[in-house]
Amino acid sequence: MTRWSRLIGVTAAAALAAGGLMGCGSDEETSEATAQAFVAGDGTVVSLPPDERQPAPDLTATTLDGEEFSLADQRGKVVVLNVWASWCAPCRAEAPALVEVYEETDRDEVEFVGLATRDSEATAAAFVRKNGLDYPHILDVDGSLQLSFRDTLPPQAIPSTIIIDQSGRVAGRALGEVSAATLRGLIEPLLTESA
Repeated sequence: MTRWSRLIGVTAAAALAAGGLMGCGSDEETSEATAQAFVAGDGTVVSLPPDERQPAPDLTATTLDGEEFSLADQRGKVVVLNVWASWCAPCRAEAPALVEVYEETDRDEVEFVGLATRDSEATAAAFVRKNGLDYPHILDVDGSLQLSFRDTLPPQAIPSTIIIDQSGRVAGRALGEVSAATLRGLIEPLLTESA
């Protein structure tokens, strides 16, 4: 990673953290303020060769269903970590693609997890139900879980999708709305690698 791209990543991470600090009002005020700070993705997709991958952070959290989730427990699987928000139109638009690929992948090989950012628990849960996103979702109210990826390929936009290989390293990222074809293109090559 070049010095310039690392600087851009740190700047974007700081902007995400600052945006997460705006949650000081009613849900309606918070959603409006958050939407104004929204950074849309440009569709950039990055896939890293094994020798350029950095370990994913030790992300551990409670899901919206009250279950404990840990990235470390997913070793041996490819993990698709999708960062979204209920107020984000591209997040709603990409939901069918996520459902499609989730339903066609083997749970023993691929795990999906959603990271709901700058949302309330109630609106995040409603978004999950409405869009049929039947995999685990974590609430990241202040953006700190997103920031934990700052030394790898940080999710610099909403939505962003991070792909973690079977060895627990960040292998790829899509900024912005992701298609089913793009997801498959990021996941499938990793399934042939040995952990």
